[in-house]
Amino acid sequence: MKTTKIQLLLKKPITAITLSILIGFLIGGVILTLAGFDPFRAYLALFNGIFSKPKYISQVIIKSTPLILTGLSVAFAFKTGLFNIGAEGQYIIGTIVAVLTGLFLNLPPVIHFFVVIIIASLAAGVWGGIIGLLKAKFGINEVITSIMFNWIAFYLNNYMVSLPWLRKPGADSSFPIKESAWNVVLNSYKTSESGRKALQNSSSPISEMLLKTDMNYGILIAILICLLIFILLKYTKLGFEFRAVGANKDTSEFVGINIKKNIILSMFVSGAIAGIAGALQITGTMPHRIGLLSAQEGYGFDGMSVALIACSSPIGCIFSGLFLGALKYGGGAIQSQVGAPSEIINIVIGVIMFIVAMSSVFKIISGYISKKNKIKFIKIKN
Repeated sequence: MKTTKIQLLLKKPITAITLSILIGFLIGGVILTLAGFDPFRAYLALFNGIFSKPKYISQVIIKSTPLILTGLSVAFAFKTGLFNIGAEGQYIIGTIVAVLTGLFLNLPPVIHFFVVIIIASLAAGVWGGIIGLLKAKFGINEVITSIMFNWIAFYLNNYMVSLPWLRKPGADSSFPIKESAWNVVLNSYKTSESGRKALQNSSSPISEMLLKTDMNYGILIAILICLLIFILLKYTKLGFEFRAVGANKDTSEFVGINIKKNIILSMFVSGAIAGIAGALQITGTMPHRIGLLSAQEGYGFDGMSVALIACSSPIGCIFSGLFLGALKYGGGAIQSQVGAPSEIINIVIGVIMFIVAMSSVFKIISGYISKKNKIKFIKIKN
């Protein structure tokens, strides 16, 4: 009995993701209708809030950059058999260290930026590595420790902001980092007199995208890191060990792979990626400083959604991060233009997550179709 095209489609991850997105928007539309809003008008406002102006597209890219990296952080841990809920705390550690190195180091431009990124990633990597160490040495579940470490990072951020040598007078935030550590596109030109004149007189889409927003090089770095992690996992010996441990720890240990070392190293890499997300946010967007937090910022938790939509694919995190960033940025237009609460976007995202998590249902449907066709074939044959 030959497999039908429908069965093959249902077995592909992209099918589950596409159907999940469609179902998410459909349920969101039903909720909007029940609440007395026109779903077509609401989704048109969402679409316009993303694509109608070049600066909106820039803002989506800026919003998506940390989501891509925190998603990659979670996805990498998934691939190695770990559940890193601590990307939020690792992101916060990245922002704290980025502010300290960006503020107190005196280095030339470009060099200063890369030093900030490297030190922030190492600090967040150590933060994640401690979680891995606790699991490898004492068997403590990484879910529990990573949640605890999120709150430790949260209160550490607020403690650092309260220190008189770091807190800006009259503000609930730190001093901003030095301009030499920024990674904003054409920053020197935009702040010059000729640049300001060009901004006032120019109306081209490119100038609006690059010069009238905080457009930075972070998206290029995020894509590069996704590609490097993809190569690491697929084409290197270390990547094979990571994937082997994630697939089956007992078998991996039997063939001589050091399980404990891999767990610690995996959490270190995962934490370092989330730390880079935080450092890029500080160096790439205003106000280039950390502030007093009243709640978790959510980048690490959104990273779990990005990783889930991407099916833990490093390359997929680029597209799912952009998708989630577009929804979150464009969602504000639903409230401003239609009057519907922007929380409807969170409902849509939640439904998408729920359906993606149940993607095995599509495989069950595929199996049911196969079984049904097989019964029909036997009946016809008889």
